[in-house]
Amino acid sequence: MGEQLKIGNLEIDGVPLFLAPMEDVTYKSFRWMCKKFGVDVMYTEFVSSEALVRNVEKSKLKMELFDFDRPVAVQIYGHNIDSMVRAAQVAEEFNPDFIDINFGCPMKKIIRHGAGAALLQDLPKMQKMSTEIVKAVQVPVTAKTRLGWSESDKPVLEAALRLQDAGIQALAIHGRTREQLYTGTADWTLIGEVKNHPQIAIPIIGNGDINSGEKARTFLEQTDVDALMIGRGAIGRPWLFKEIKHYLRTGENLAPPTVAEVVDVLRGQLKMNLEWKDNERSGILMMRRHFAKYFPGLPGFRELKIKLLTAETNTEVNEILDKIVDMYGSYQPDFTNASLK
Repeated sequence: MGEQLKIGNLEIDGVPLFLAPMEDVTYKSFRWMCKKFGVDVMYTEFVSSEALVRNVEKSKLKMELFDFDRPVAVQIYGHNIDSMVRAAQVAEEFNPDFIDINFGCPMKKIIRHGAGAALLQDLPKMQKMSTEIVKAVQVPVTAKTRLGWSESDKPVLEAALRLQDAGIQALAIHGRTREQLYTGTADWTLIGEVKNHPQIAIPIIGNGDINSGEKARTFLEQTDVDALMIGRGAIGRPWLFKEIKHYLRTGENLAPPTVAEVVDVLRGQLKMNLEWKDNERSGILMMRRHFAKYFPGLPGFRELKIKLLTAETNTEVNEILDKIVDMYGSYQPDFTNASLK
């Protein structure tokens, strides 16, 4: 395990924890909450290069950065090299610490246009796109990808070597193929092979299935990666970063939060979201994906969960949260088994 991660002028001691870029998840209030609990590096939601080239305001809003974010990256995706170069230049105007290229998104709406994980089927184009983006901006450029397209097509080592040659300064690898989407188990063996290949000199960031301190330590010992990236495991559980750091430091698990403590966290995230968004309803709608994850495995919770997921005003949401505290306040949910579902 490295003593210091370096991406351009960015230097972080130890083994930093990254919050993965996730659409409709890693917006301002969630990033703020994760930062409170010790995440080291964050990303915006991924942004379409075509939307940036067309100057779509909604996409530009995704790149708005705040003092608490740093260090932070803007992640872009697309299939057209010229558009991606222009998008990187637009992203640079928002002054991120680095720009990340999405070569890993497996969703149909992304890959059907030849973006995201689709570029794992065209490594020369992936390399050329990266080379042109690196040349076009002053900030460091990194990338995120997967093991490959399918069980029989896993070119991640070749991809890593090509990206390194292109000037990419760090590579995050999700331990699944595109075909797997988010099913099955992440395979960290290949991540370790990339990290420990004698020709690989850039930092390698491991991603996939990290939802406990024990798993974090196991993956680190197995692969010697330079950093860990956490995505789905942190949705509805932003204190996971604190738990992992505590475990890596002491070998002990922190006690899980009670429902009352979870509600306090959720209210904090909701409050910031409502202050940030221009209307109450949109601020609440954005939170629904998080609402669903904050209370795993509560007995007899279905009716309250439906009410929480359909509430449309801050008053309604807070009344439901009051009821949740009254009914379950001292209960400690099992987040470890629920966080990746």
